[in-house]
Amino acid sequence: MIMENPLTRGALARQANVHSETIRFYEQKGLLIPPARSAANYRKYSSDVVSRVRFIKRAQELGFTLAEISDLLALRAKPDGENLRVKRLAHEKLSVIKKKIQDLQRMKRALTELSEACDGRGSVANCPIIAAMEGHL
Repeated sequence: MIMENPLTRGALARQANVHSETIRFYEQKGLLIPPARSAANYRKYSSDVVSRVRFIKRAQELGFTLAEISDLLALRAKPDGENLRVKRLAHEKLSVIKKKIQDLQRMKRALTELSEACDGRGSVANCPIIAAMEGHL
């Protein structure tokens, strides 16, 4: 297969708006197939890899793990496939995110209460924040 205007790793990284080490990492994790090499031993990526890298990066930004992204890429490769699995993956991720938000809100409330209980004066031995962390409150 002859590639028109193959991209080097650096050019791919620039077009996908990632660092070139990100490309190497994705290859190591199996999210990108290592490309063919030129006679001078340079990697030759096809231009369609740019959208794949952007897809991976955006999925990471949405909180998907590399394993989940691998599943999404497999589903993406079958455009005529059923999208119910994609929806399930998104719903599962949303549930995890909602749980994390609840946990963060609980931590915020607890730290707010502890912070308000501490006047910032005196010794650490009398600090309500330290006492709570030691399990004394």
